Amino acid sequence: MKITRENAAPVQPAQGSFPADGGYFKGMVACVVAALLFGTMFPVMTHALTHIDPFSFTALRYLLGGVCFVLLLRLREGPGALRLEGGSGWLAWLLGSVGFCGFGSFVFLGQKLAGPEGALTASIMMATQPMIGLLVNSAMKKVAPPLPAFLFILMSFVGIALVVTKGDLAALLSQPQNYSANALIVVGAACWVVYTFSGAYFPRWSPLKYTTITLLLGLPTIVGLAVALLAIGAVPVPSQADLIAILPDLLYMGPIAGFAAVLLWMTGNKILTPLNGVLFVDIVPITTFTVSALTGVVPSAGQLIGAGLSGTALILNNLYLRRRAARG
Repeated sequence: MKITRENAAPVQPAQGSFPADGGYFKGMVACVVAALLFGTMFPVMTHALTHIDPFSFTALRYLLGGVCFVLLLRLREGPGALRLEGGSGWLAWLLGSVGFCGFGSFVFLGQKLAGPEGALTASIMMATQPMIGLLVNSAMKKVAPPLPAFLFILMSFVGIALVVTKGDLAALLSQPQNYSANALIVVGAACWVVYTFSGAYFPRWSPLKYTTITLLLGLPTIVGLAVALLAIGAVPVPSQADLIAILPDLLYMGPIAGFAAVLLWMTGNKILTPLNGVLFVDIVPITTFTVSALTGVVPSAGQLIGAGLSGTALILNNLYLRRRAARG
């Protein structure tokens, strides 16, 4: 999922401005559909993770998604688009490994360890990526975030805590065994933030080329990690029955969530600008909570309050960034 904030994408229109040619509706639809697809992937993974480990699934998922991206890039930009002109191969490999391998491995391992309700936690973490992005950006620039933004970050993470603990914040101290699962999800979300921000290091590449090339170069890391874990017995080898059982999940997570949703998100953010597109991230946990409830995992009142708190923090922070940009 491409979760971006201002100045994060390699190429983008003026910050916060809406297209005057009627393209706003197209961008809005693209972002909404992408967020719905992203939000559905976590309940889908709840089923898949009962049959296969997250590392093997991540490898299979991105092998499928990678084929789709390569075909589209060649179609849109020609065979020459696969060359590394204007970019570093080592950096692209590193970012592809961090973004795709890090996100898929850490987030879904954390979701698996968290159990049936891991999908709820993971979706909230994804919706707070703009907040994590503020922290990452501040760390990279060695400058503390402005006080209002820092307070919104705290507000967002209080919302996460409410979701994780089902409204019982005291459980953070009384149930430390849950820390590892939630920490893995946070690390995975941070991996995707770093990957997204680092697109600025490839200004001559289109967003499609950046995604495609980094994914292709990151695939050896993704597949190599899965093969190594299978070889040493750290994760069980999936049976034929397991592979058949996850086939629908794989078809959704690869071509749909791993390709179509990312493409729609890039398109929508290019039209609306990331400052506007990021607001649609709130649809991700709403979708996950709705789909999870339909499958029998009903969120508690505390979790709903937490989701609302995180969403409110995102909106308030977005408004603050707009006013700050207008003044500066």
